[in-house]
Amino acid sequence: MKAAKFDYKRASSVTDALGLLGDDSVVVKAMGGSQSLGPMLNLRLARPAKVVDVSGLEELRTVTEAAGRIRVGASVTHAEIEDGVFPLLAGHMMQGVAERIAYRAVRNRGTVGGSLAHADPAADWVLAAAALGATVEIVGPNGTRMVDMPEFMIGAYTTELGADELIAALHVPKKNPGARWGYYKFCKKTGEFAEASCAAFFDPSAQVARIAVGALDGAPQLLDELGARVAEQGAAAIDRDAIYAAVKTITPEKSEVDRGLCVTVVERCLRQALGA
Repeated sequence: MKAAKFDYKRASSVTDALGLLGDDSVVVKAMGGSQSLGPMLNLRLARPAKVVDVSGLEELRTVTEAAGRIRVGASVTHAEIEDGVFPLLAGHMMQGVAERIAYRAVRNRGTVGGSLAHADPAADWVLAAAALGATVEIVGPNGTRMVDMPEFMIGAYTTELGADELIAALHVPKKNPGARWGYYKFCKKTGEFAEASCAAFFDPSAQVARIAVGALDGAPQLLDELGARVAEQGAAAIDRDAIYAAVKTITPEKSEVDRGLCVTVVERCLRQALGA
């Protein structure tokens, strides 16, 4: 398949990109690494009149410390995080997640912001961001606003992002010595989207305990009670019956087979996080 005809614009700055996105006379889409939008264009599932390429904007390609957290620019690629290009992310949960995304060719081009904006329920960054308690930095014609991940992803392929707005960065916790994390997913074959996935993040110093389940019908779901129990009891709380009860509350429409996959990824994710 080939994409329908569209105008391609390579933005020279964030300000330039916002100006191009603000053209309400036609449908405009921002493009990062084109690993999500590209296939949709070729299949003609998306038919924008104009595509604005923001992948090369240096303003969106930095990783810095900001207000006690790490600010990851939206155009940073998965491969750059995987390879430890940015010292702040070396050994961080994001590095561990990045190396498990699809294939190396996809990781070379795919960006954090592009993945978040696409908001595929089975995607890696939406799940990891939920477990980390991340905040999305959005820039638009009215300035910058910060949106917590649960409010950012409204549903499958649906976000809080306005048509004339752009993801500028993802803000995540810094790596603390006592923090533990796990990330586990089932794919039919390496590189495909997950059939079931789970991310867990525990940081006793910040009193944080999050277990997020992904690859659902919409946004990732948190298992708050199970997270609190694991934080209190450690590996002793990794009980399959307890995990099943927690998973059942967020998968009322799933078959027992699919629910069983969710239970297994949660169990393995927690064992990974706790070294059990």
